[in-house]
Amino acid sequence: MYKYLFSPIRINQTEIKNRLAYPALGLLYSYDRKINDRYINFYRTRAAGGVGLLTIGPVGVDYIGSGALVIGLDHDEAVADFQKLARIIRAEGAQPWVQLFHAGGYSHPILINGQQPMAPSAVYYSYSKTTPREMTLEDIEAVQQAFADAAVRAKAAGFAGVEIIASAGYLITQFLSPVKNKRSDGYGGSFENRTRFPRELIGRVRKAVGPDFPVTIRMSGNDFVPGSNTDEQTPEIAKIYESAGVDAINVTGGWHETRVPQLPMEVPRSAFSFLALNIKKAVSVPVMASNRISDPDTAESIIRNGYADMINLGRVLIADPLWPQKAFEGRKDEIRPCAACSQGCTDQVFQGQPVFCIGNPLAGFEGERRIQKTAAPKKLMVIGAGPAGLEAAVAAAMMGHRVELYEKDADIGGQLWLAGAPPHKRELLEFIRYYRAMLKKYAIPLHLNTTVDIHLIEQKTPDHIILAEGAAPLIPPIEGRDDPCVLNAWTVLKDNPPLGKKVAVIGGGAVGLETALFIAAKGTLTPEVLYFLFAYEAESPDRLRELMFHGTSRVTVFEMLPKIGKDVGRSTRWVLMDNLKKYGIEIHVDTKVTRIENGVVHVNQNGRADALAFDQVVIAAGSVSVTDLSQKIKSLNIPYTMVGDCIKPGKINDAIHGGFLAAMKV
Repeated sequence: MYKYLFSPIRINQTEIKNRLAYPALGLLYSYDRKINDRYINFYRTRAAGGVGLLTIGPVGVDYIGSGALVIGLDHDEAVADFQKLARIIRAEGAQPWVQLFHAGGYSHPILINGQQPMAPSAVYYSYSKTTPREMTLEDIEAVQQAFADAAVRAKAAGFAGVEIIASAGYLITQFLSPVKNKRSDGYGGSFENRTRFPRELIGRVRKAVGPDFPVTIRMSGNDFVPGSNTDEQTPEIAKIYESAGVDAINVTGGWHETRVPQLPMEVPRSAFSFLALNIKKAVSVPVMASNRISDPDTAESIIRNGYADMINLGRVLIADPLWPQKAFEGRKDEIRPCAACSQGCTDQVFQGQPVFCIGNPLAGFEGERRIQKTAAPKKLMVIGAGPAGLEAAVAAAMMGHRVELYEKDADIGGQLWLAGAPPHKRELLEFIRYYRAMLKKYAIPLHLNTTVDIHLIEQKTPDHIILAEGAAPLIPPIEGRDDPCVLNAWTVLKDNPPLGKKVAVIGGGAVGLETALFIAAKGTLTPEVLYFLFAYEAESPDRLRELMFHGTSRVTVFEMLPKIGKDVGRSTRWVLMDNLKKYGIEIHVDTKVTRIENGVVHVNQNGRADALAFDQVVIAAGSVSVTDLSQKIKSLNIPYTMVGDCIKPGKINDAIHGGFLAAMKV
């Protein structure tokens, strides 16, 4: 169906069956630098899903540049484990690659036994919160040789190629950047000197592995760091890489320190493909595009329109390793979505924890969670078509149970509709697309607008019930909460009613802040209108920026705690806070709302009373479990399982993983 995506391509002498690549992503499945069964099961599953090129990594070339949480290929003893993994990947039809990694100043001292990291210069790194020591000439030669030695080991282990990481702010990028490279010798200062380290490193690797073994490099198309390399300099860097001996260039975005979001759902799909095109114009070797390429149509258009020669599917293949196979077979609606939430992947890595996926209960658990056909199919009644009930119904049907799904509302999705309402959170609605396709695929009877009671259960006589009643908005006991001006966040997000010029939001958790942004975005320019006005210079850039972030309502948030957004993930928290500032949302912390009267919000802030007038007041104080049916169902003597928010209000991953595990236990 996607003839360009599924056409073969050659990198050096190696043929790859399609244009789809899985890039190296930190998984943190071991703490001893060794490949284990969890890694093997994860990579085997991705290879079996139909991807053409699969990269293991990051793989450390030495200890000080990678630390305890990164698998290493810095000793000959590691070759046997890598050899086993390479055989498995090849057996599943993918070409196995290894990404050779050195973090430089990004190494965290705590992960390298308290050693001081080394980098081109002794400048402070906010990412690792440390100042590394400046590398000596002996250090430089040793690191270059470590890359070459690791490449030789990868070749000996049967891998089809190696990738050198020169992106994200890691060691090679540090040498290239005038922000991090303050050296006064032959490796610093001029552009020629700053590119000397990677030139020599690539040359050393090429000499070590020979002319026919593929050597590729992953580079930043733009550092997105003030004073560092932009997309004006990176094509010249790419030319140097090509002349030094690389066979393909894998282009991504900025550093970990950049203030331009690279991965969250705020980033439009394929937003950084222009960086790949910028490099492709400068070189003759194949170029790969990266970042937020989620669906087959977008991926195909990138190849068709000449932006790149290959597509990286990173977190996308964590969410659904069968993405390539489903796309090839024309089943794109059955692709389990990557919502770009970062909760199970990037947030986990930042906390030093193993990667999973909020929307794929099998990711990272391939060896212990398996969908197996049951020998004793049961008649199963699933009550509630939010994410917990949907996952339970689909998983149970895949296992061979006879499933019927009941939902009191007019459509499936439950709170997904609320979570996906803000403009920058629309990717969450892809779960609804996915579950609709799966309900159809497995012919699961769906009963909408149906409130289940004891009588209906007795009529249906199920063998087992999975109860996913969900939650309701929590309304705190604030005097005046029944005031006509008061709404709850769920109503605002679901119904999108017209609001006045001044709106208060009570609650500074994730839901309150997302609701505040939802309200603040009402009346702002759409991307299409912004493009039109900019293209025709109808307004000045400053005026356009004002119209982008100032809509119909001015929003004020009140939070009792000293900080807002305590339940927001680390990797996306800064993006959310930045957006709150852009939209001019006023924040009051350590502030308790005491009563609401005719639109006037009475507050107590650090012991000082105040009163502020608003057109509407939106309560976003969290949610409370709904247990109406679960309290009555015990009398039926029918086995049942409660899942999702009716147990305890949680996140999407609690619902989806809980629904899957409930189905496994039926």
